[in-house]
Amino acid sequence: MVHTASSSNGIILDVKKFIDDRPMVAAQWMILILCFFVLIADGFDTAAMAFVAPALSHELSISKIALGPVLSAALFGLTFGAFIAGPIADKIGRKRVIIASVLLFSVASLASAYATTAPILAALRFVTGLGIGAAMPNCTTLVSEFVPSRARSFLVNLMFCGFPLGASAGGFMAAWLIPHFGWRSVFLVGGGVPVLLAALLMLLPESIGFMVVQHWPIEKIKSALMNIFGEDATAHALIASAESFKIQEIASKKSGSPIGILLSPQFRLSTVMLWVAYFMGLVLYYLLISWMPTLMRDSGATISEAARTTALFPLGGGVGAMFCGWLMDRGNATRVVAFAYFVTAVLLVVLSRSTGTVGLLMIVTFLAGTAMNGAQTSMPVLAAWTYPTKSRASGVSWMLGIGRFGGITGALAGGFLLQAGFKMAAIVLGLSVAALLAAAALFVKAYASPAETMEELSAGAAIH
Repeated sequence: MVHTASSSNGIILDVKKFIDDRPMVAAQWMILILCFFVLIADGFDTAAMAFVAPALSHELSISKIALGPVLSAALFGLTFGAFIAGPIADKIGRKRVIIASVLLFSVASLASAYATTAPILAALRFVTGLGIGAAMPNCTTLVSEFVPSRARSFLVNLMFCGFPLGASAGGFMAAWLIPHFGWRSVFLVGGGVPVLLAALLMLLPESIGFMVVQHWPIEKIKSALMNIFGEDATAHALIASAESFKIQEIASKKSGSPIGILLSPQFRLSTVMLWVAYFMGLVLYYLLISWMPTLMRDSGATISEAARTTALFPLGGGVGAMFCGWLMDRGNATRVVAFAYFVTAVLLVVLSRSTGTVGLLMIVTFLAGTAMNGAQTSMPVLAAWTYPTKSRASGVSWMLGIGRFGGITGALAGGFLLQAGFKMAAIVLGLSVAALLAAAALFVKAYASPAETMEELSAGAAIH
């Protein structure tokens, strides 16, 4: 039943309850699908550098140490893009930021195909990262605000599966494209498709929750709701009769800037634990995804074997993310993700002992990727659940931004570890510690955030 209330100003419609109490309609699926394709493009362009690295380093005569900054340049861009985009989206809206970010990373990727030196390529990869870093958190935020709470984790994780799917597709496409057309063709594909996607993104609606919290005109909110649910006669009548709108959610005890809310005593511990978990997860992810092809090449594998095996790591994330999302909608979401990180640590120990045989390595890589990417993919939706609407984009994006320092650390550390003589088995075994630390941080968050506090805060409402 849709929750409404009456006041001297007429019927007040709770838009969150309105969405929660209705089945998914075509417009909501369109939002999910378009954001899914944005994440596919993000994943492809993020991972592209790792797959072209062996061929590029040979053509441009770049050493392993010098290759580190080129591999990590996009991660620096991802970091700054996330830090900037969240607060902007909490002020001007999610849709505008998503469209601008897709255009930015597509143009930068196309330009990367024509780079002639390592510094130029690093600069273009930084700009690519800016766009990707802005797109991911806002797609997560937009979808989480449009889907029903009963299936939010599963659906947002389904959307986020586009990222590892895109990264995996990059590996398989690189294995075919590079021998036939050279490494530059990978960037042409990664930049050309998102240009078309940016045009389709104009069809996206703005978040209804954002419109309510930012006090948009009543008629604009009604029009947006009608465009989404207008074909349902019951929904049409409720929207038409509403004279005001509200959102009932976690109330912030502190007013002010979105970042100030994240660091307020109410949210500080949860914020720090989310940052720690995501940081450790990305140390693990980017060291493997950036350096596994080179590690395998040094172990005697062919370029195609190295690309295919590395591609299996993100590919397993689709299964893991959907399973984690399904569990999160049915239990304690934080503990579910923490356990997935713990399973990752165990599988990494097994992976470190499977490096002698390519076939076994591929199987264990897929399983480890299933657990790891399931946990990592679930982190943005976990952050979206943690914060109120007026700071949600900032909460998701700043977690992603802080975590990117872990990605930078992982990408840079791989080169130094290889230069120091560490083998693949030792590096993978060491990464199991990062997975354990991520699990520990989330268990702390789960046990330090009692349900009573959440229930007490849930009475807060943002009323237009």
